[in-house]
Amino acid sequence: MAEPVLSVRDLQAGYGGELVVKGVSLAVESGRMVAIIGPNGSGKSTVLKAIYGLLPERRGEVTLRDATGAARDISRLRAHAITALGVNMVPQLANVFPEMSVRENLEIGAIGDRDQFEARAEKVFATLPQLKQMLRKRAATLSGGQRQMLAVGRALMSDPRVLILDEPSAGLAPAVQDEVFAKLQEINGAGVSILMVEQRARQALAVAHFGYVLDQGRNRLEGPAQDLLHNDEVVRLYLGVKLRGPAT
Repeated sequence: MAEPVLSVRDLQAGYGGELVVKGVSLAVESGRMVAIIGPNGSGKSTVLKAIYGLLPERRGEVTLRDATGAARDISRLRAHAITALGVNMVPQLANVFPEMSVRENLEIGAIGDRDQFEARAEKVFATLPQLKQMLRKRAATLSGGQRQMLAVGRALMSDPRVLILDEPSAGLAPAVQDEVFAKLQEINGAGVSILMVEQRARQALAVAHFGYVLDQGRNRLEGPAQDLLHNDEVVRLYLGVKLRGPAT
């Protein structure tokens, strides 16, 4: 098995002295999509924030491998430094600047490498062509699905090797949620590794390569996403009615 591009070992994190994540370990292989599912309050979003350096109260080891395969401990770095190393995150809320135009949001995503804006933007437009038609529009005027794609596009402007997403389908209509998942598969297929937390567990496992189930801040189950999709315990606790036949 190839060395993971991102690996997390015994991650612990919380807020105000309260430990929410109590020892989570996971790995994201290069070019793969990994989904984290679990009940509300299981620490899923806290894991992402801790990995991305958004929580001061965190312990454990987070390792990132660069394109040469060299490993670096990023567990003590802040978000801007982690972004510079090739990891970016799309939060669930407040993930665009509403009063700025689509172009201005993308420019912020390319900060630190503005001379690469046009080249980076064209790469983003290849996957998210609708953004190119809306460059002058204020982000506040976009639909929920368009805003989510702008948030993803802004993160892609930093040319990340790993994209972290917190609840990418939250608040969207079912048809739009399906469009978002399809776009994430396309982005992943272009070579960007993805780690996402998603409450829409069945759909997340259907598009992911590997999955982790968290419960009460700890790993409960893990395995290939298709195996979890049909695992009796996962179905009973998190997915509801058991699927018949192969997942689509």
